[in-house]
Amino acid sequence: MRIDEWVTSNGGIVHRDTARGWPDATLRHAVRQGTIQVVRRTWIATASAPPDELAAARAGARVACVSVARARRWWMPDSVDPRRHLSRLPHAKAVPTDRSEVMHWSKPVAPASALSLHESIEDALAHIAACVQPEAARTIWESAIRIERLSSDALRRVRWTSRAAARLADEASDLSDSGLESIFLIRLGPWGLPIRQQTVLAGRPVDFLIGDRLVVQVDGHAYHSSAADRGRDAAHDAELRLRGYHVLRFTYSQVLHDWPAVERSIARAVAAGLHRSQ
Repeated sequence: MRIDEWVTSNGGIVHRDTARGWPDATLRHAVRQGTIQVVRRTWIATASAPPDELAAARAGARVACVSVARARRWWMPDSVDPRRHLSRLPHAKAVPTDRSEVMHWSKPVAPASALSLHESIEDALAHIAACVQPEAARTIWESAIRIERLSSDALRRVRWTSRAAARLADEASDLSDSGLESIFLIRLGPWGLPIRQQTVLAGRPVDFLIGDRLVVQVDGHAYHSSAADRGRDAAHDAELRLRGYHVLRFTYSQVLHDWPAVERSIARAVAAGLHRSQ
């Protein structure tokens, strides 16, 4: 195996310390051949290097904030800043950036490996809390909690450096199965209604139970589910109605792009007392 093949198989960019088994002459030859490049004397990269990581290496920075979220596939609304986010220590020397990048200057909340170009999960969450609008920030946090299997109690024990992060640590839940459910709960929270998540009814959990009898299901996928999935959902909805529950079901598009109509439907159901057992 050539060194460029080895680097590519390890993600396209590696810290030089991980390549100690390769002779310096081999590295120099590969650089001359153009199959690898050495970035800031620390990183070895090939053409397959992820753009965010390569940019971080060139800037002496780490991939940060929502860029970490995208790399780790945390769910976020389309409205979130699409630019690349990087982080550096407060006392680090300034480096040129362009409008396609956002640089965060901050002391880390949690240490990250010197062999990694990504900041820690805690630091990504901290930057998201400060950088993203509150509703979107909470949806990203709850997605991170679910995907990374984080403990809500452990997050609350972190010594966050901002009130926004500390507040999200108190508010974020591990009950939402999707970012869509997070948005739904955040938007209805101010109504003061008793809302429970993932309550098991008729043998399956429902997304939301408002009061005693109003079930709300939201489709957490941007695209149509399979016919089998839709069939199971319809059968469960029918069983719930036979047991005396009122069921409202909303699509991804409705929640994200027609929220006033969703809100109005729920308000009408509550006004009619459909959430009450009697």
